[in-house]
Amino acid sequence: MLFALIGHDSPKGQELRPKVRPTHLEYIRAAANAGKIVLGGRFTDGSGSLLVLEAESRDEAAKFAQNDPYTKEGVFERVEIKPFQKVFPE
Repeated sequence: MLFALIGHDSPKGQELRPKVRPTHLEYIRAAANAGKIVLGGRFTDGSGSLLVLEAESRDEAAKFAQNDPYTKEGVFERVEIKPFQKVFPE
């Protein structure tokens, strides 16, 4: 199953992001190397980030989000998790 993880930046998100980014990217790369990441990136308006994750369940996606350094270190104030259906590209 695919899940869209929408990380909403905290009020200190922009300040914390550069400090936490190396450990966040290490965490994300490990999942990407395991074939779990479809796409990911930040919103250019500075409000947060989007990640499309392949996971067995919503609980697994939530655990992934909870263990993300951006969540643990306060870059994200909250993370929305929504089931996602990929349509394009086929």
